[in-house]
Amino acid sequence: QGRSTGRSEMLRSTLALCLVASSTAFTGVTPGARLGLAPSGIRHASAHPRSAGASSLSKVSMVASYNSETKTAKALPDYTDWKDLSQAPPFSLKDMQEAIPKHLWEKNAVKSMSYLLKDIVIVGSLLAVATVANNPFVWPLYWAAQGTMFWALFVVGHDCGHASFSNNKALNNLVGHITHSSIMVPYHGWRISHRTHHGNHGHVENDESWYPTTKENYDELNEATDVLGRIGNWVRFSMLGNLLAYPLYLMNRSPGRLQGTHYDWNFTQEKQGPDALFKNSESGMIKTSTACLAAMVALLAGVGAKFGVGYLFNSYIMPYIVFVMWLDLVTYLHHTDNELPWYRDPEWTYLRGGLSTTDRDYGILNKVHHDIGTHVVHHLFPQIPHHNLCEATEAVKPLMGPYYREPEKSGFLPFHLLGAFAKYVKECKYVKDEGSIVYYQNADGKVTSSEEGAKKLYSDDERA
Repeated sequence: QGRSTGRSEMLRSTLALCLVASSTAFTGVTPGARLGLAPSGIRHASAHPRSAGASSLSKVSMVASYNSETKTAKALPDYTDWKDLSQAPPFSLKDMQEAIPKHLWEKNAVKSMSYLLKDIVIVGSLLAVATVANNPFVWPLYWAAQGTMFWALFVVGHDCGHASFSNNKALNNLVGHITHSSIMVPYHGWRISHRTHHGNHGHVENDESWYPTTKENYDELNEATDVLGRIGNWVRFSMLGNLLAYPLYLMNRSPGRLQGTHYDWNFTQEKQGPDALFKNSESGMIKTSTACLAAMVALLAGVGAKFGVGYLFNSYIMPYIVFVMWLDLVTYLHHTDNELPWYRDPEWTYLRGGLSTTDRDYGILNKVHHDIGTHVVHHLFPQIPHHNLCEATEAVKPLMGPYYREPEKSGFLPFHLLGAFAKYVKECKYVKDEGSIVYYQNADGKVTSSEEGAKKLYSDDERA
C-alpha cells in the first residue's frame, strides 16, 4: 500500500509539472511571469513600505492550478511558513482576477430579473396570506419572513448600485429605485456612499461605514452628556443599537465623519467641503431618489388612511424593522471581527483592505439573500453578479491560502451568528488613535486577536 501511495503522489506531482511545462510551451511565458513572480520563483513584493515582509515566502509550491478556460497552469504560493496575515499577501489583485474564470464576470440581465421576480412573487404572496389570515399568531411570523425578503430586495438593488445586475445603466437605475424605494432606502444616495465604502474598505479613517471607533472617539462617546452623544454611544456599542443603526446612518452618517444626510442634494463637496458625500454633478440623482422616497411615504400614508394604522404597522413597519436588523447584522458581521487587522496609510492598500472583510455562512438563508455572505470576493470585485460569487470564491481560495478565512459552517438557520455578534460587540470597542496596522481592543484596552500580526504589534500587557 505504501508503494501504491508513493506512486499516486508521484503521478500527481508529474501531472502538475506537465501542466506547468505545457503552459510554458504553448504560450512562451512562464507561469511565474504571468503571476508576477521572479524567474527564481520568488514573488516580488509590491512597492509598499511594509511588503518587504513578503520575502519570507521563499518558494513557490509545485502544486499547479489549472484553468480550463485558458488552458494554462499557474504555480501557487507555498504558505508553509507564512504566519502574519496582517502583512501584504504574496499575491496581487490581478492574480485574483486572473484566477476567476471569465464567464463569472459576465452579467446576465435575464437571470438577474428572474431573481427579482422571484422575490416580488414571494413578497406579494406573504402579504396576501397574512392579510387574509389577519391573525395575531400569523403576523409575527409574517414580520420575520417579510423582513427577510425586504433584505433580499435590498441585495438586488445593491447589485444594481454596483452595475452587476446588468450591462444596461438605465435598467440598473430603474430596478435599483424600485427595490430600494420600496424599503425606504435612497437609491442614489446609498449607491454613492456605498461606492466610497468599497473604495476605502478596511481603512480606519477613510472608510464610510462599519469602521472602528478610535480610542479618542470612544472616550468622547462614553463621556457624552448631550442627547446625540448618548444616542451615538448606544448605537455604536450595544447589540440592539447596532441592529437599528442604518436609518440613523442615512439621516446623519456615522460618528467621526462630517455630519449630513443621504437625502440632501446640497450635501456636496463643493458646498460642504471635501468630506461631504456627493458632488454637485450628482445633485440631480439625489433629488430623483429623494422624490421616489417621498412618493413611497405618500403611498404608505394612503395605505394607513384606507386600511388603518394597525394594518400599516403589521404589513410594513414591522417587516421594515426586521429588514433593518438584517442589514445591520450582516454588514456588521462582515466588517467586524476581533481577529482581523485594520489599516491606515501608508500600510493600507485596496487589496489588504478588502482582505480585512470576512465571509459568513447563513445556512438556508444564503440563497434567500442572494449569497451576500460571500463578502470578500464581492468587496474586491463588486462587478461580479451575486449568482456567480460562490463559484468565484472557490476559484480564488487556493491562491489566497490562509488569507481566506473559512467561515464557521451554519446549521439550517444561522443561530451561531448571534453568539458571534455578541462576542464582537463585547470585544471590538475601539482601535488605537495611531498606527498603520491596528486591531480591535475591548473596553479594558485588551487586544483579543490570536493572530501573529497582533502578537507582533501589541505587548503581552496589551493582549488578553
